[in-house]
Amino acid sequence: MLLAQIMIPAASAAAVLFAIWLAFDVLKRDKGTASMQEIAGTILEGANAFLNRQYRTIAIMAVVTSVVVAAIVGIFKDSVEVGVLTGAAFIVGALASGVSGYIGMSIAVRANGRTAAAANNSLADAINSALRGGAVSGFLVVALSLIGVSSMFAIYSRVLGHPIDETPFLIVGFGFGASFVALFAQLGGGIYTKAADVGADLVGKVEAGIPEDDPRNAAVVADLVGDNVGDCAGRGADLFESMSAENIGAMILGVAIFTATNRVEWIMFPLVLRSFGVFATIIGMLTVPFWAKRISDPMGALNGGYWTITVLSILGLGVCTKVMLEDVWYWFFFCGLIGIATGIAFVYITQYYTAGAWRPVQEIARASRTGSATNMIIGTAVGFETTAVTAVTVGLALVASFVLGSQADLDNVNSVSVGVFGTACATMGMLMSAAYVLAMDTFGPITDNAGGINEMATDSKPEAREITDKLDAVGNTTKALTKGYAVGSAALAAFLLFTAFLDEVRLEFGKIAGKDPERYAELVQDLGIIFDGDDVKAAAANAIKDHVENLEAVRSEVNDDDKLNEITIDTLAVADQQERDAIVGKKVDDGDLTADQAAALSASPIPLPRVMPINLGKVEVFVGALLGVMLAFLFSSLAIRAVGKTAGSIIEEVRRQFRESPGIMTGEVRPDYTRAVDITTSAALREMVMPGILAVGLPIATGVIFRYAFGGDGNEGWLAVAGMLMVGTIGGVLLATYLNNAGGAWDNAKKFIESGGLKDENGNVLGKGSDTHAAAVVGDTVGDPFKDTAGPALHVLVKLLSTITLVLAPLFIS
Repeated sequence: MLLAQIMIPAASAAAVLFAIWLAFDVLKRDKGTASMQEIAGTILEGANAFLNRQYRTIAIMAVVTSVVVAAIVGIFKDSVEVGVLTGAAFIVGALASGVSGYIGMSIAVRANGRTAAAANNSLADAINSALRGGAVSGFLVVALSLIGVSSMFAIYSRVLGHPIDETPFLIVGFGFGASFVALFAQLGGGIYTKAADVGADLVGKVEAGIPEDDPRNAAVVADLVGDNVGDCAGRGADLFESMSAENIGAMILGVAIFTATNRVEWIMFPLVLRSFGVFATIIGMLTVPFWAKRISDPMGALNGGYWTITVLSILGLGVCTKVMLEDVWYWFFFCGLIGIATGIAFVYITQYYTAGAWRPVQEIARASRTGSATNMIIGTAVGFETTAVTAVTVGLALVASFVLGSQADLDNVNSVSVGVFGTACATMGMLMSAAYVLAMDTFGPITDNAGGINEMATDSKPEAREITDKLDAVGNTTKALTKGYAVGSAALAAFLLFTAFLDEVRLEFGKIAGKDPERYAELVQDLGIIFDGDDVKAAAANAIKDHVENLEAVRSEVNDDDKLNEITIDTLAVADQQERDAIVGKKVDDGDLTADQAAALSASPIPLPRVMPINLGKVEVFVGALLGVMLAFLFSSLAIRAVGKTAGSIIEEVRRQFRESPGIMTGEVRPDYTRAVDITTSAALREMVMPGILAVGLPIATGVIFRYAFGGDGNEGWLAVAGMLMVGTIGGVLLATYLNNAGGAWDNAKKFIESGGLKDENGNVLGKGSDTHAAAVVGDTVGDPFKDTAGPALHVLVKLLSTITLVLAPLFIS
């Protein structure tokens, strides 16, 4: 516990202070020429206008949702206090998620002009400026997640006096609030950025034949604004909710081991490991200038920082597990190594499928020689191909970490509990470098904006554009890597959070056993835990009733909720012998129970298994699973359609300006950039609502309908939700993989052609302006909403499914 008390505050403070130092370092840099500052100021103004309107909309929805969540939880958990605490946690999580996205974007949008100016000096200066600008967001996101979760845990347990093993369940609202805001932030930003990008590309590049980021294009400022509100603010909120939800989920899984060992370290371990990751990332960040001066390739410099962080993370993982996880620490150290290795694997898998140096992108580029149709066909095939290696990698990581974790031999802890905790260690190990990965992600839009500023500025050096083009190509790769990393972590976390949901369901069963033994008997009979038949059910109900009365008699004798509370009684009502021995043994060791009182507390006559059984042959499970996969596809459809509709409006506006003001093409008339920004802002905010409502509403509607359609007394509600959560998550992860990688491959196939990498049979370069390039632009345009709108939003959807079902589990069964 001492390590937690030292590391968590120290890492939180270090992350905040380092982010402040980075921000000052970026802001004190040269802003560039007057024209650069004017363009950067226009981008900043547009980004702030969009975010202010977006977050006002999200804030209203978040407040209403928090009240509804508080009411539902309070009613179905039969506790006003629990409802209020859950609603409060939701608001805090939502606020922190919004702040993390807003602050990160604020610094990033100021870093782009300074990066453009730095590119007029040297490549190393430009790399340093862009990466440090992105790192502000990365460190603030990690710090706010760490501070938020640890503070909520401390307040609820120490200040409000809730038991340590109950508190993780009370703060799940924090993760739900973070997911809620992240979903709308990612959706709104993604719709904005890709609608503007598609509109600018199709009218500018294809129809007018002008270069990318040409100042004559009325949509170019909206496109640059979109990079910030989508890739910076949206992704910041996305990774914030990832870390927060996964921290809380891992803490919930640690409760089972804490119950047996009486060591709070099992609950606090995720936060301490994240703290070690913070320090590793700070040191790794400081090494990037060293690598940049010695490696001419910008990606090589970024990789140098990443590998430094990886080595330091392994050392931190070893210290953390050795100090906190007793004599079995080495099993969980190996589990964490699997997570770190999985993160590395996803980085290189994504790079293989989306970088121009490898077969998939070059295959798409070659297909462009015969037109846009073959470009689309091969790009689609490459996207589908990527799902195979993703599924195999995730599957191997989960199986290996579960098997290794289950080898840990702890008294009165079954192998399933430690096995599942092993998968949590793998997830936390993968996320140790999250701050740096987010910095690399934000590096992309900063360099993209810097290139646009240099293109539009009249007094920029020609070689500066060459530097920013080189950095932009690297930025596209880093953004793709981040998406692959996010998908991998979402997949690992999905199993972690699904298991946490089943833990919550198991806890609800314990409450039912204590209050309504007849219904408990009916529920366990339906699950196949006891044999069929009315006589069997009646006997089981009587046995549970007698058992609970005995437990309550001991509780009355103790007469002290600090020593034996209702939650412990509910747990003992469904505990097997091993779990009973763990709980009661801890109480005796703590002096809460006498030997006679302990002897009177027996194991349940009808115990529940450690992991609640789910039968895919049941119609409610099958239909819930079917609806879960449908949700992923329908959600993506709505997001992509929103981009298409909004882009259509932008295209018409740019065409109108070209048509009505011929002087724009000759440079005599300045385009109306503000009009394009206003159109994109209004449309993005309008179009983000329906996909968001679908994502939040369908899981709730499914659970409620299935529960009450069958009378409200069976397992149908939570089983339907479990099916949706389990299979919908799998479908969402694989669909996101396809969308991210297909879009990234199309994008870089176009850039491969633009760089002169593709030649015809006679050795002639097929570059910009060729029919081949036009075909590649079409593929890139189709892939834009795939990789930057629907795909990233699916990352959030997958975890939103987990957090919303975890928070509202009582609604589906109580």
